[in-house]
Amino acid sequence: MGKPSDVGIESAVVGSHSLDFEGAYEYAISAIILNSRSREDEWRGACVERRIRNETCMSGDTAEPRIPARRQVSSQGPATFTALGLRAEAEPIAPGLHVVATPIGNLGDISFRGVATLAAADAVLAEDTRVTKKLLAHYGISTPLVAYHEHNALAMRPQLLARLAEGAALALVSDAGTPLISDPGFKLVAEALEAGVHVTSIPGASAVLAALVVVGLPTDRFFFEGFLPGKSAARRTRIAELAGIPGTLVFFESPHRVAESLADLAAVLGPRDAAMARELTKHFETVRRGPLPDLAAALAAEPPPKGEIVLIVGPPVGQGEPVGAGDLDARLDLALETLSVKDAAAVVGAATGLPRRHVYARAVERAAAKR
Repeated sequence: MGKPSDVGIESAVVGSHSLDFEGAYEYAISAIILNSRSREDEWRGACVERRIRNETCMSGDTAEPRIPARRQVSSQGPATFTALGLRAEAEPIAPGLHVVATPIGNLGDISFRGVATLAAADAVLAEDTRVTKKLLAHYGISTPLVAYHEHNALAMRPQLLARLAEGAALALVSDAGTPLISDPGFKLVAEALEAGVHVTSIPGASAVLAALVVVGLPTDRFFFEGFLPGKSAARRTRIAELAGIPGTLVFFESPHRVAESLADLAAVLGPRDAAMARELTKHFETVRRGPLPDLAAALAAEPPPKGEIVLIVGPPVGQGEPVGAGDLDARLDLALETLSVKDAAAVVGAATGLPRRHVYARAVERAAAKR
């Protein structure tokens, strides 16, 4: 960031060239359309634009929000943002798709480069424009917002790709954290790359990494699963498929389902070390650690927790060590209490490193002996 002038002007110049809209009227129209919160507002915005072009506006018209034109130098001045109490000009950014990480809770957890990119972009593509609007307002950024989420992605992607092909600079954000991690942005990035569009990463906050570094479990290898299935049977099947991964497992989970998921993780994976991280970077940040069965029991006895939750499960213990017949039978018996023969054999085989066929045959025998 450049040095403020000697005469006390409240501005620090980050770049000498600026980008802008094609006139204040076009800016107002774009703001109406891009920031509409309902289909009615969307229709009214489309009507305003069409009347400007002397076109007919039909009742019930629900045109998709229009992507703003490439900013041009005008009397409106350069793109700006506010940081550390100073009003700063944002350097122009290259045409292309800029993937910008945003805070996961604490608004201070965004880089200066990230803030400048959001200010200089022609538009910000957001999952929920109401969420991202708060971030932009905090940093005094007036860049228009365009909704891009799983419900409109199929319709919006061609429009966005067309604007990128024309030389626009678009910033892609998620509601919190690094885009593409458990959100629909990867399809836009993939198609942009196929079309020859330059894609740039502006790194920053990630709930996955923020949780990993504070729970005290191994971080040399980890596997991010995202959300487990909603039904217990499907959830246990998926957990069994993950059991043999020789690394720490990372999951996202919703507050109302976390106790059930911990119970299923404990039933399938046994007493592995684990942790639950909640409300990371916020005032009520909480990290609870312990063996899976203990965490599951504690959460089952409490009201559902509030906030965003990350579950971390340590890697298999003793994998690769020699396993005797008695130990194998004990593990199979425990697994068969909650799993099918096939799933029990898969979990125990992955944990012990024994041949799958041998473990499955023994699981069949143990299951038959219990009948």
